Amino acid sequence: MLFKLKLTQPSENTIDYWVNTNAVEKLEYTLKHGNYKTRLWAAEGLEHEGRASSVPVLLYTINDKIQNVSIAALNALEALGCNNELTISITSKRFNWVKTIRDKEEKRNVIITKKHNIYRWKRASKQSFDRVKAQLKKPIR
Repeated sequence: MLFKLKLTQPSENTIDYWVNTNAVEKLEYTLKHGNYKTRLWAAEGLEHEGRASSVPVLLYTINDKIQNVSIAALNALEALGCNNELTISITSKRFNWVKTIRDKEEKRNVIITKKHNIYRWKRASKQSFDRVKAQLKKPIR
């Protein structure tokens, strides 16, 4: 199409240049076929210079394996101000998904930092053995 991304990945400066020159088609192509860094930069670029034609590409990118790329695509969709009910429902569900992931990470960090008090419990058999031993030491009446 525009160029082969498999041979060379565009740098951050190149993507910034595309944002400044409104090269939305190149940003969309990079968002589909780039590595995770270029996809992230392209999504952030479409957040600033995107058009309504870039909504399907951003909706496709929401399901990206890299969480930061999907969050950047969500932010771009929100910045574009899509008024379609389907797009609004999808983005709200994904934002809730991101929120639950962040809440789980916070809970995990709290559990890791929490200090546990370890109590040693006496076994019942040892306690009864000690009691029998004490009774045997007493004289019989």
